Amino acid sequence: ITTPRIGDILQKLAPFLKMYGEYVKNFDNAMELVKTWTERSPQFKFIIQDIQKEKVCGNLTLQHHMLEPVQRIPRYEMLLKDYLRKLPQDSLDWKDAEKSLEIISTAASHSNSAIRKMENLKKLLEIYEMLGEEEDIVNPSNELIKEGQILKLAARNTSAQERYLFL
Repeated sequence: ITTPRIGDILQKLAPFLKMYGEYVKNFDNAMELVKTWTERSPQFKFIIQDIQKEKVCGNLTLQHHMLEPVQRIPRYEMLLKDYLRKLPQDSLDWKDAEKSLEIISTAASHSNSAIRKMENLKKLLEIYEMLGEEEDIVNPSNELIKEGQILKLAARNTSAQERYLFL
């Protein structure tokens, strides 16, 4: 009988987490390049749109798919914490899983500020898509400050009209 383990495997794979760090560091630049070439080249724009329409893309934009690797390390960290909570402390995998969590937590903390930026960009992407993709607001320098219902007072008759505001 073999005892299933993951802690030792994750430790062996941990050095590859550095790739995610590099990816996160270059993410803003990559997003900007996609935006620039989408605006500059109609051919590039149409190719991207055609690919995004394919079933395998799950109705998500290229930018949404680009966000996935950024969110991977925090997911590993969360899953490992949950695994350790449920793993008996006398398990053969305990020490290896704990060491793996330590390595992954370090990698995650290095990219936390970048992840906050990515979450902001993801929210901007969602707003951009909600607004019918008319005004491109997806830019690393843009930040969503607040959103919500407001009342707009008409100048002529002072009637109130409900609006939804993104600041």
